[in-house]
Amino acid sequence: MSKNLLSALFGAAIAALALSPSVYAEGQELAEMHAEMDGCEACHADGEPSEDGEHEFEQCQSCHGALEEMDAVHQSHDGMLMCADCHMPHDSNVGDKPTCDSCHDDGRTAESASK
Repeated sequence: MSKNLLSALFGAAIAALALSPSVYAEGQELAEMHAEMDGCEACHADGEPSEDGEHEFEQCQSCHGALEEMDAVHQSHDGMLMCADCHMPHDSNVGDKPTCDSCHDDGRTAESASK
């Protein structure tokens, strides 16, 4: 195939994805959304939670990237927290964003933490 044809097909695919409605609705439970993708094994080894949460943490990072690669709010928690400490998949919904005051009571905000 020619490069122009491949470029056109790629561009059309990107446009179709950008214009298509999201498969996952705000308000849907995070765990449910992940289970729809690949069953409980999307996050859990053999579908069962690990004792220490390490396997699940590694699964998060395999799709979403490491905390050290994310924005300043995530970077400051690298080495101290696992994803599920803030983004509780069985207690949070798609679109929920934890706030600093979920854990900190000293007036921190995402904006102040990223400075």
